Amino acid sequence: MRALAAAVIGLVPVLLFILLVSFVDLPPDGPTSPKPLLTADPGPKK
Repeated sequence: MRALAAAVIGLVPVLLFILLVSFVDLPPDGPTSPKPLLTADPGPKK
């Protein structure tokens, strides 16, 4: 039971950090392109 409690206590900060990063959504540095890198449509074959 102590090992389970220790694992939970150890994982809580990690989960909080992941949630914080996902909510803050920091913008990337430099210019960004409006053109998506990945699309569902592969387009015409060359």
